[in-house]
Amino acid sequence: MTIGFHSPLIERAVRLAASAHRDQNRKMSDVPYFSHPSSVALILTQAGFTEHEILAAALLHDVVEDTSVTLDDISAEFPDDVVRMVAGCSERKRDSDGNSIPWKQRKTEHLSHVSEASLGTRAILLADKLHNLSTMTFDQAAGITIWSHFNASREDVLWYLTSIVDAAVDFPDDRLEQIAAECRHRLGELAPGD
Repeated sequence: MTIGFHSPLIERAVRLAASAHRDQNRKMSDVPYFSHPSSVALILTQAGFTEHEILAAALLHDVVEDTSVTLDDISAEFPDDVVRMVAGCSERKRDSDGNSIPWKQRKTEHLSHVSEASLGTRAILLADKLHNLSTMTFDQAAGITIWSHFNASREDVLWYLTSIVDAAVDFPDDRLEQIAAECRHRLGELAPGD
C-alpha cells in the first residue's frame, strides 16, 4: 500500500518502536536507540522503497529482538506482511531453555534464513546493516575504538556483515543492489584498520 506520504500504519509503527526503545541508547553513545530504526526507514525511502508495510516493518525491525515486545503484540496491531518481515529480521537470542545462544551460532542461524526472505525483509536487513556500518565508520573516523564493543572478534563481525549483505542482495531488485553497494563501500572503509 502506497497512499500519501504518511499513513496510520507508519504512525502506529513509529509510536510502538519509539515507546519500546525509549530507555535504550545506541552502542557506544548516548544517542537514543530510536534513531536507528528511523534511519533504516530513511535509507529505504532514499533507495526507492515507498511501501508502507516495508517502512512500518523497518521501524519495528528490532523491537522483538531487543525489547519486551513480542510477535504476538505486533500481530495484534499490524498486518501479516509486517509481522513476517519483523520476524525475518529478528534473531533468536535464547534457546528453548532460556539460555543465551552464542553470537556466532545466532548469526549463522539468521544467515540461513535470508535466502528464503521476502524482498521487504531483505531490504530492511540491508538498510539495517548500512546504518550500522555508517555509524561504525563515523565513529572510527572520530577516533573511537569500535571493535572492543562487540561480542565477537573484528574478523567475525566483518564476516557476518559481508555474508548478510551478499545473501540479502541475491534477489532481482535494483534497489537492493543500490543499498548493498553502499554497504560494501562502508565495509571497505572499515576493513583497513581501527
